[in-house]
Amino acid sequence: MTQRPPLAPDASLVIFGAMGDLARRLLAPSLANLRRDGLIGEGLSVIGVSHGEGNDEDLAKALGEFIPPDDAAAKSAWSALRGGITYLQGDFTEPATFQALADKLKGQANVVFYLATSPSFFAEIVEGLGHADLLDESEGFRRVVIEKPFGVDLESAKALNARLLKVATEEQLYRIDHFLGKDTVRNILVARFGNSLLEAVWNNRFIDHIQITAAETIGVGTRGKFYDATGALRDMVPNHLFKLLAMVGMEAPNSFDAEAVRAERARVIGAIRPPSPEDAKTNMARGRYTAGQAAGKPLKDYVAESDVAADGDTETYVALKLEVDTWRLASVPIYLRTGKAMSTHDTEIVIAFKPPALALFRESEGPTPANQLILQIGPDEGITLDFVAKAPGPLANTAPVSMAFRYKDHFEMGGSTGYETLIYDVLIGDPSLFQRGDEIEAAWRAVQPFLTLMAQGDAPLEDYAAGSDGPAGADALMARDGRQWHRLGS
Repeated sequence: MTQRPPLAPDASLVIFGAMGDLARRLLAPSLANLRRDGLIGEGLSVIGVSHGEGNDEDLAKALGEFIPPDDAAAKSAWSALRGGITYLQGDFTEPATFQALADKLKGQANVVFYLATSPSFFAEIVEGLGHADLLDESEGFRRVVIEKPFGVDLESAKALNARLLKVATEEQLYRIDHFLGKDTVRNILVARFGNSLLEAVWNNRFIDHIQITAAETIGVGTRGKFYDATGALRDMVPNHLFKLLAMVGMEAPNSFDAEAVRAERARVIGAIRPPSPEDAKTNMARGRYTAGQAAGKPLKDYVAESDVAADGDTETYVALKLEVDTWRLASVPIYLRTGKAMSTHDTEIVIAFKPPALALFRESEGPTPANQLILQIGPDEGITLDFVAKAPGPLANTAPVSMAFRYKDHFEMGGSTGYETLIYDVLIGDPSLFQRGDEIEAAWRAVQPFLTLMAQGDAPLEDYAAGSDGPAGADALMARDGRQWHRLGS
């Protein structure tokens, strides 16, 4: 029998940056979906904190803007939530804001503070909460949700962790990565540890290499100012792609207790071998999109986008080769790639197995392809196994074939933002899907040699046309090892 999750406890959700895109596009619809699904009740209230003028009705209207109009259940759930929404105007850097917030929260036992703001405010807001005694847990829980990016390199991540831990405990900090809230990401553990057939071959005896891809068709859009200061590597690799790598490479935890899961995940990230300066040069390809068409929409040159420096060196694509020093994945190359303005939207993990030791089918047309397991994270969520079968006829010719499982064929794929599970887990106090400080620092440590190379101006930046599969250097990175990328969208 499928277990039904319990109702989350009554709490106040304080959203800093409540008028911003994250709160309106993702958090508000997630709350409506949680209420629709009976996971939060009437005891959840929302306090939005922002610097602009406004009132309770203005905030409720702004947050309700992205509730799906064709989802009657979600609209009804949002109507039930609207009465518990209040607005607080204030400067995130002023003590008076936190004192006013403390006055609003008098008598409230359980509070979650969600930092949907620019990363530059993270430390100041948490320090403001601490100085106003808003993190005291004598009457109930006080939890802080922090969005990415958590730092911009190893030094800044360590400094941010140190500032936060002066006023909050590690147990109060929920460092969010929305990739870990996706059902298809969490299904990696079920696929691995729930199927003995897969677990038996999930090691370096059978795996030739692993590819992890996160490709987007969109350009930078209105995020030029943020993206130009960040780039593809910082934006995607030490968080999203490393989380997928951790799920692929971790050992089975002794239970699904939060700390057991997080410890195994952190061990994988900590085991990524930071490359030497020479290896960093060889094992990275960077690119930047030029004008073209992606997903049927025209895109201009990246350097012509709004708020982008024309003479900058920011990459919109990066590919890396890494190794993980664990018994399971030792000597298994890990290839990562992520980019904007690509030919198709595709997030996937490819487990490429070694070819058969005995080549029985030498006379078959062409080489016998090795098995591949493709974990499709999105958009067409599922799992595909590529293998070979005998082609019809008198000869023992082989032909590549596939077996495919698609989530939508077996399960009801209800509308969601991907944040529902994460918000619910914060409310019930389950940090399994959130990052510990040591995990984040280990991720930055692994990519720091690449960041150093870029800072020294020693990492070439190639152009690639919008709507293509990326720069030639990424293909060359694979070709040097006698391999090639799995074709996007296939």
